[in-house]
Amino acid sequence: MSIVENYKKILTSIPDTVKLVVVTKTQSIDNIMQVYSAGGRFFGENKVQELLSKQPQLPDDIEWHLIGHLQTNKVKYIAPFISFIHSIDSLKLLKEVNKQAQKSNRVIYCLLQVYIAKEDTKFGLDFEEAEHLLASEDLKELTNITIAGLMGMATNTNDRQQIAGEFQSLNRFFEKLKSITSHNIHFTTLSMGMSSDYLIAIENGSNLIRVGSSIFGERKFNP
Repeated sequence: MSIVENYKKILTSIPDTVKLVVVTKTQSIDNIMQVYSAGGRFFGENKVQELLSKQPQLPDDIEWHLIGHLQTNKVKYIAPFISFIHSIDSLKLLKEVNKQAQKSNRVIYCLLQVYIAKEDTKFGLDFEEAEHLLASEDLKELTNITIAGLMGMATNTNDRQQIAGEFQSLNRFFEKLKSITSHNIHFTTLSMGMSSDYLIAIENGSNLIRVGSSIFGERKFNP
């Protein structure tokens, strides 16, 4: 099937309450525009450098999501236009996002990345660290960010039961934290699920999925 057919097939397979963020890592402008022309407006990039090269070449009404690991020294480059950052894993990073958002007179939505996988290669906070961050007095001073929820990645395995269990644990944690509200904490988004496991994620509470290869096909290179 074509890129557009793949995109539409996934849209029809998920509830209207679930946002589909199309992951454009290594994809050409032409491929991205095929999804855009089919109605796609939510796109995600893993790397700041690649995002910066693509964003000026694409329409201004795209909502960009930074879904990969983010270093504090690169926040300033994306702060003028980024809508969502999925990979907040420290108060230090959150402070830098707030600082740079303030310079652009913007509010940036952020998700706390929580470590749920049984793999050493994933980033993220554990449950206790996430709760500690949300209770921090320093957080109350940040006026140009909104913590909108959580993001998590399951273990890369064929064991559907393990994947479901990891997603369930994050969903329970998300539901627990939803009662915490303030001027910059408003839990609405649970970002779980990629091409290989998004249906399992939706079954276990995800309302935002990040899908690339199921739309564009397997990546042939990784610059």
